[in-house]
Amino acid sequence: MGTVVEGANKGANGSISEKNPTVVFVLGGPGSGKGTQCANIVQHFGYTHLSAGDLLRAEIKSGSENGTMIQTMIKEGKIVPSEVTIKLLQRAIQEDGNDKFLIDGFPRNEENRAAFESVTGIEPAFVLFFDCPEEEMEMRLLGRNQGREDDNIETIRKRFKVFLDSSLPVINYYDAKGKVRKIDAARPVEEVFESVKAIFAPKIEKAD
Repeated sequence: MGTVVEGANKGANGSISEKNPTVVFVLGGPGSGKGTQCANIVQHFGYTHLSAGDLLRAEIKSGSENGTMIQTMIKEGKIVPSEVTIKLLQRAIQEDGNDKFLIDGFPRNEENRAAFESVTGIEPAFVLFFDCPEEEMEMRLLGRNQGREDDNIETIRKRFKVFLDSSLPVINYYDAKGKVRKIDAARPVEEVFESVKAIFAPKIEKAD
């Protein structure tokens, strides 16, 4: 019985920096709408969307011991160990034929960030940050019906706190390097995507 890290290591030997992919980190609090916007970016700009959360949920569904551990940590609003998530992301990048990737919901903290750059040899081209007030995110999460076990009010508030405590230092780090592209995510989806398009296609003239 191998662990999730051992399993992810199979086919993840060697640095993915040799592939020289373009990586964009997509960050935002729970309910900020980043998943919807990632789908739009995939459709319009040809990126591959890798959701750290989806990879981890797939591991939970596998029923492995590590999947159970991950499930418990998510329920408690805790951060899953960097090594687990990075290896799953690394394998996904290597196995995909594309060379442009949106990594959604990662890095979740400074340790994640440093470990990702160290393990993969890759720095993001930039960080797309969906900035949304907590009240708006809470309303969205409570209003959606996706069967997500982690969408109850207590867990939502724990997730907000984890995001603020852990993810904002990552955003600040990249902001100091001029790599953060901040989007006002409290607006309607279509308006948010207009701002996203301006970042991904700055040279395309807007047709009247």
